[in-house]
Amino acid sequence: MRNPPSPGTMPGRMRRPTRRFELLPEWRRDALRTTLWVVPTVLVLLATVAFAGTYLIDRAAFRGSFSLPSWMNNGGPDAARQVLIAIAVAVITIAGVVFSVVIVALTLASQQFSPRMLRSFIRDFGTQFTLAMFMATFVYCVLALGVISSDRAGLFVPHLSITVALGLLLADLVVLIYFIHHVAISIQLNGVIATIGQDFTRAIGQNFAAREDGGPEAHDLEAMPELTEPGLVLAARSGYLQVVSRGRVVDLAARDNAVVELLYRPGHFVVAGRPLARVSPAAAAPLVAKDLDRAHITGRHRTLSQDPLFAVDQLVEIAIRALSPAVNDTFTALVCIDWLTAGLCVLAGRSLPPRAFYDAAGDLRLVEAGLSYERVVAAAFDKIRSAGRGMPAIAIRQLDSLAQVIPDVGVVEHEALLRQATMIIRSIEESVPEELDRAVVREHYHRVVNVWEGHAYLPTGPRTRPVAARDS
Repeated sequence: MRNPPSPGTMPGRMRRPTRRFELLPEWRRDALRTTLWVVPTVLVLLATVAFAGTYLIDRAAFRGSFSLPSWMNNGGPDAARQVLIAIAVAVITIAGVVFSVVIVALTLASQQFSPRMLRSFIRDFGTQFTLAMFMATFVYCVLALGVISSDRAGLFVPHLSITVALGLLLADLVVLIYFIHHVAISIQLNGVIATIGQDFTRAIGQNFAAREDGGPEAHDLEAMPELTEPGLVLAARSGYLQVVSRGRVVDLAARDNAVVELLYRPGHFVVAGRPLARVSPAAAAPLVAKDLDRAHITGRHRTLSQDPLFAVDQLVEIAIRALSPAVNDTFTALVCIDWLTAGLCVLAGRSLPPRAFYDAAGDLRLVEAGLSYERVVAAAFDKIRSAGRGMPAIAIRQLDSLAQVIPDVGVVEHEALLRQATMIIRSIEESVPEELDRAVVREHYHRVVNVWEGHAYLPTGPRTRPVAARDS
């Protein structure tokens, strides 16, 4: 079981976790991006460092080491204090307004889109940078205000620091105008959907390796050994499995001369006290259990670090909300289908993640719960097809999506896509009473079949259909 054939006899099956030198792992960077305090903290620290530099220059000019330009003369200590106080008060007031606008935008997003969309708004760099600029300016002004002195030692006014504070105020005005425009753009539905679609494409690039021949390949299951009398490792806490450190799992399994089979993949919900993994031999299970908890991360929500299906589910959720009787927004669902199509086309040129990982000696150490191509396709189509039952426009757009994806995948994936087309046309035949609408959908279904058979689609016969159906 732990001695598979040599690499020369196993082309394509010697999977070892790839390790890149990174200051922070991807999941940690994602967690830091999804906060409202990291960017403001960094800019506040930079403002503190910048003030230290300008203060040293002001002190050198005060001692007569050199002279500052005359246009930097901001008057005496009282006038300098008034300027800095006015800037600080104005900036902190606007920062409160900005924070209120952010809360309102998050509330609207939660109601209009989905509570799961809030992470996308929180991690928005424009919002984080706006808050950061105002906080940094406020801290800079307070620091400058504290060094103004008018005692017997002399009248010290940090003219350069005050000039920099005025420059920060002008920059804050530009940032405020940008923020107003940015919020108006970011809460538009098409922009939100496009952002999630781009996240889906980016997650595919991070988790799936490119293939030269195109099309997802099947998992290496044909020679996967069965674990004999394995021991169980129980989950230490409940939550969504977010990240699995494959390299660390392989190392600890090699240390204990064991094979670890993970029962869940990132995106699954694990329950504390329930089996998380199987370990063979069973005697190694207690040893592996001690370190396995540090080799994976569970949390309250799903992330895109190793779970591209999360982006699919977000797009699908927006689509089925739009198709609900309370909203009845068909065009939003069509936009979601378009972005799902874009992601599936990118996936067509990628390899699905392997299930088996080996150590440097060629011994099997890790078996993961696989993600099949059929599962991705089902996640992208099933719920929308059910929610759009009886709606020809939704069926037509889904069939057109299948026709775009089919040419770039292999035979096995063709069957999964053609199965979706069959379910779509069957749903339309059963739920749409108008014969002309059904004929239009059949036309698009035959286009999918023709693409599947490798023939170019050429329309035959006149198109007798309503204008509304044609325009959809």
